[in-house]
Amino acid sequence: QVQLVESGGGLVQAGDSVRLSCLASGRTFSRYAMAWFRQAPGKEREFVSGITWNGDSTYYADSVKGRFAISRDNAKNTVYLQMNSLKPEDTAVYYCATRRWRSWSLQIGDYDTWGQGTQVTVSS
Repeated sequence: QVQLVESGGGLVQAGDSVRLSCLASGRTFSRYAMAWFRQAPGKEREFVSGITWNGDSTYYADSVKGRFAISRDNAKNTVYLQMNSLKPEDTAVYYCATRRWRSWSLQIGDYDTWGQGTQVTVSS
């Protein structure tokens, strides 16, 4: 069973940059698509970014496009989310997720495994 652990969150100021990491266990990580979701207080979990199994295609929610960048290093079983120009509205718990498919999905229910999340708080 794949396990995911996010790290890198914390309290930052607006305009700062943060790089989140998601470390995955399991021997088939490199064949799975990965995604980042986030959930702000009082809101539903939402898709942030996705990446195909080999990193050849990425997708971003409009709210983060141009500011965030997803990448992966399959040799390290790690997916990253580089977050630049952070805004207070980016405050949320960020989750990484994987699905047993080569491409990402925008749907929460399509993902097999989730991390416990890492809190990112952006002050104004």
